[in-house]
Amino acid sequence: MNADRAVHTLAEFAVSCRDGAVPDGVPGRVLDILGLALAAQDDPAVRAVLTSVRRWGGTPEATVIGTGDRLPAPAAALVNGVMAHALDFDDTHLPSVLHPSAGVVPAALAAAEATGADGPALVRAVAAGIEICNRLGMAAYDRELRNSVFFDRGLHATSICGTIGAAAAAALLHGLDAAGTAHAMGIAASMGAGLIEANRTGGTVKKTHCGWAAHAGVGAAVFAADGLTGPPTVLEGRFGFFAAYTSGRFDADALLGDLGTRWELSRTVYKPYPTNHFTHPGIDCALALRAAGLDPADVVSAELGVAAPVLRTIAEPVAEKARPQTAYHGKFSGPYTVAAALLGGGGLGLSLGDFTDLREDCLALAARITCVADERATGLFPEAFAAVLRVRTRTGELLEHRVDSSRGSAEHPLTEAELALKFTVNTAGVLTPVQAALLTDRAYRQSPAARLLETCTVQS
Repeated sequence: MNADRAVHTLAEFAVSCRDGAVPDGVPGRVLDILGLALAAQDDPAVRAVLTSVRRWGGTPEATVIGTGDRLPAPAAALVNGVMAHALDFDDTHLPSVLHPSAGVVPAALAAAEATGADGPALVRAVAAGIEICNRLGMAAYDRELRNSVFFDRGLHATSICGTIGAAAAAALLHGLDAAGTAHAMGIAASMGAGLIEANRTGGTVKKTHCGWAAHAGVGAAVFAADGLTGPPTVLEGRFGFFAAYTSGRFDADALLGDLGTRWELSRTVYKPYPTNHFTHPGIDCALALRAAGLDPADVVSAELGVAAPVLRTIAEPVAEKARPQTAYHGKFSGPYTVAAALLGGGGLGLSLGDFTDLREDCLALAARITCVADERATGLFPEAFAAVLRVRTRTGELLEHRVDSSRGSAEHPLTEAELALKFTVNTAGVLTPVQAALLTDRAYRQSPAARLLETCTVQS
């Protein structure tokens, strides 16, 4: 497929979403992000970013979720995007392993509120932005390596691709035509960034990646509306997006093929647990063994087998994954998340409360858990996240449980009731039951952004 001036093809697709059909379920993604943002109100990284942004000042255009703060649209998108990704509970596209909604939805909410766009326009913009984000991720997916070229280089594909997807969504809500939307995406391509070293060794900067993507996307759309332009060959050009991030390697069909009929948006799955997605199959195994009667006190040792490529994220460095320094870092640890699942949990098996603070009982159990590459899980990765957990008990018994695809995946999607439970647990103590019910109703009725954000303002 000819990828010359690919940004224009993507822009034309985005504009077609204004009147064309988009997949069902997009309002649910908006609601999921609102629930996650409300749950993250007191996260230290969120509070730090909000404190900084409040000092910036500026024209009040859009609302910070939960707080009622009115800020310039790019600033509100920044804070809301940090909230959306801070808990590592946002949705994931497979096999690119992108988290598209946490960057695109906050950008769309801010742009929609700033421009007074209606609810259906918000939903269509979100659909277009997520699709473009996911396709950029898939264009850099190496089927031979079975891994993202971005991730192989330590780059956070979510923030890099999400910036362009967020710009497309915001451009639609600003009423830009295909040329203007292409300019917005072309401008945004100079703004995307993100390194994933924090997944391995700690630090909270990763929480800001989706916020910065949302901020940059809204800013790029405004710049385009006011006359700034982007390069027409920004994606495929000699010094363009793919040249910079993947040495020019990309799959043109994955990027542009069957736009509007083959939706990568539909391959975006919800997370049941508030942890790095690579840890989920191990959690599934642990929950299954616990349900079968395993007493964590009886565990002498355990071995978690996972796909070889994920070891560097959830198992290395070995000492730091066996004993993470913070509860947030624990979300990226195979041993710690398995221990947390064996020792209990709420929500859908593990809840945000399991990662509020480091637990000494989890650390003690995690020290007895090792991670290894499993051939079967490696063969299935990344189309599916698989794992096997083998536990040796005090009586000498060897217990084993294997999953070939994690809960929440396309093979085992969360039910409507499970998604509702996730939202209820995430907003408990933040919204009243009446507010939560009203927010759910307004989201599914595709209410304007201002109405949604008004509903989820926390009463202090």
